[in-house]
Amino acid sequence: MNPDPDIGIRITAPDWRRAVPGVRALCRRAARSALTVARPPAACELAIILADDATLRRLNHAFRGHDKPTNVLAFPAGDAVRPVGAPLQLGDVVLAVETILAEARSQGKTPAAHVSHLVIHGVLHLLGFDHGTAAEARRMEATEVAVLTCLAIADPYWEGTRAAPRRP
Repeated sequence: MNPDPDIGIRITAPDWRRAVPGVRALCRRAARSALTVARPPAACELAIILADDATLRRLNHAFRGHDKPTNVLAFPAGDAVRPVGAPLQLGDVVLAVETILAEARSQGKTPAAHVSHLVIHGVLHLLGFDHGTAAEARRMEATEVAVLTCLAIADPYWEGTRAAPRRP
């Protein structure tokens, strides 16, 4: 990883502070770990927005045509020309507190582990990973598991976990 990625964290839903103590540091750690494993080509910056279901529902409807909340959305910045020496703008990762807490409960995970996984998932999307095909999904999931292993978090795709999802 290139040195010192700039990871901005914005909390727009106050429930995050109560539900996941230390959520800012947790998100930074997960994002940095994803960047370490995936190795972007330059110094970079990204934003993580900790929002609620209403926000994710609006974004999901506006950008994906799905009128329902979701756990995480990633908005890559695109291929804009950047000045020499300027950091690479990766984009934004937006998470919904209510959906993530409900999923963590139903899947028998700690909220911190689930948030970490979804931050990693979102950052990998910003880096060009996808899960549209079986081959893409295997590559993305393997990278997620490698990052989670670095953080001492269990493989969320292992079939032995209760209600293991295939992907976020």
